[in-house]
Amino acid sequence: MTGTGPIGHHDPIGHDNPSGPTGPDTPTASDNATLRLQAPAPGWSIEADVVVVGSGVAGLTAALRCAAAGRRTVVVTKARLDDGSTRWAQGGIAAALGEGDTPEQHLTDTLVAGAGLCDENAVRTLVTEGPDAVRRLIATGARFDTTPGGDEIALTREGGHHRRRIAHAGGDATGAEISRALVDAVRAQGLRTIENALVLDLLTDAEGRTAGVTLHVMGEGQHDGVGAVRAPAVVLATGGMGQVFSATTNPAVSMGDGVALALRAGAEVSDLEFVQFHPTVLYLGPDAEGQQPLISEAVRGEGAHLVDADGIRFMTGQHELAELAPRDIVAKAIMRRAHERGTEHMYLDARHFGARMWEERFPTILAACRAHGIDPVTEPIPVAPAAHYASGGVRTDLYGRTTVPGLYACGEVACTGVHGANRLASNSLLEGLVFAERIADDITSAPARRPGPAVEPTAAPVPLLAPEARTAIQRIMTAGAGVLRSAASLTEAATALARLQRDAAEAATTATQTAAPEATPTDRPKPAEPGVEAWEVTNLLLVARVLVAGAMRREETRGCHWREDHADRDDAHWQRHFLVTHRPPHTLHTRTTDTAAFPATTAAPAPETEPTQ
Repeated sequence: MTGTGPIGHHDPIGHDNPSGPTGPDTPTASDNATLRLQAPAPGWSIEADVVVVGSGVAGLTAALRCAAAGRRTVVVTKARLDDGSTRWAQGGIAAALGEGDTPEQHLTDTLVAGAGLCDENAVRTLVTEGPDAVRRLIATGARFDTTPGGDEIALTREGGHHRRRIAHAGGDATGAEISRALVDAVRAQGLRTIENALVLDLLTDAEGRTAGVTLHVMGEGQHDGVGAVRAPAVVLATGGMGQVFSATTNPAVSMGDGVALALRAGAEVSDLEFVQFHPTVLYLGPDAEGQQPLISEAVRGEGAHLVDADGIRFMTGQHELAELAPRDIVAKAIMRRAHERGTEHMYLDARHFGARMWEERFPTILAACRAHGIDPVTEPIPVAPAAHYASGGVRTDLYGRTTVPGLYACGEVACTGVHGANRLASNSLLEGLVFAERIADDITSAPARRPGPAVEPTAAPVPLLAPEARTAIQRIMTAGAGVLRSAASLTEAATALARLQRDAAEAATTATQTAAPEATPTDRPKPAEPGVEAWEVTNLLLVARVLVAGAMRREETRGCHWREDHADRDDAHWQRHFLVTHRPPHTLHTRTTDTAAFPATTAAPAPETEPTQ
């Protein structure tokens, strides 16, 4: 069951439709499936049973299991196989592997961190299947650090965990080791891969089922330019969307491409307002942009202290776990203290570790700090929050199925309900692993079939933004929808994003019309040309609009969503999710769940019409 949510809600770029039950104008998946980016027609095509988009822990796990079951599997990735978010993961992977730990305890910590919005069935699936999934990862070839002189996995703690349950590799290079093992396995099995390829849009047949994807291969190779992979099952594992903000821990490829593709295909997206800002990112100055060095939560797990410029610890007394409180609490505490002191950062003090511990336990972080002129062995590290992880994404069920038949999602691009309003540290790699296995099991449990003929879109192509709009979007989002949000800041952000959307639409419309005799080229806006940068920034704008719409609508503070004008959590009105779909030409439609549990995805109900222009 779903409802409209609290009465009196004001959408950021439009208005409520108070007409009550859905009527003939209600958007459906088939309506939304006609939206695609402006792009050349595919010049080449290959066929497969499964196409996996993304090459992190989620994508490669799904691909390996599908291939092992005999399905023709193609992996498409935006850069090289090992260039996704997984290899940047420092802290580790959480699972109840240690003596005295249990899945039930892991469940409790996850639910607490999720601030009342976790889907408990999804969390229970994660924590109960997680330990065996990690063991299978080890069997694939991943090598985790072990206890001194023994062969047991060395476990540490991170924020929000009451037990040592974080397995790590290479001290602080867990993601790199997991990526190495999976990439090696993919190459050993001879899976077909297409690297340096930006996936553009989903292909669907006349019944609205998945029929493959279009993609653009950047550079020379076996395929070049725009083509298609025809397959009846598509697994989105494209990672996050951290590049929507000016400063992030995410790699440059994290542009929200998978979420944008899913929205254009008619899939439901949820919880994009819950962006986790990692509390301890190396502070490189107020003008720092792009990917920033992460100072892993494991550093605090091993005993580092957060202090201000006078060396005073400020987390003591704020939470029972002090520096190991959930990330939203630590990030807010850092911001509050910084505002009190009239500065933009705090410090992480781990000088008491000594040189040997830094060199053996955190070699990657040590090298990154020293590369920027900071030596953690002898001085505190300046830190500030930066965009880190999207708890929301493409809504799925417990088998990774989205609301579009044949389209699956796992990893950071997905919203399984596991993370709720704030991801528990080191649950991300585990989620990608567990739900990728479930997706592969679901795909391979049914007989293989050929995709139906893809239907051509009926709506006009989505107008493209010029590449230079990327910086504008990032600055708009950082100022208006960052760690601290308010109705005023979000309204300003929504207005600015709407202006960018409107300008792009006007440019596209003008380009198709015959100019008046007195008009000159300088009188008309020039439309953006199809290309990688234009496609990426157009994706970025779409996910930014959904994020801002959700943040404006959620008039409370919960988890990593912090509203200065609504400082308290409000379970009576907001312990629920927003389910967003995209409809031609540029309208977002939102419906609201009745509880924190997600409804089924196998037959998507028609959403109530609450347009956001």
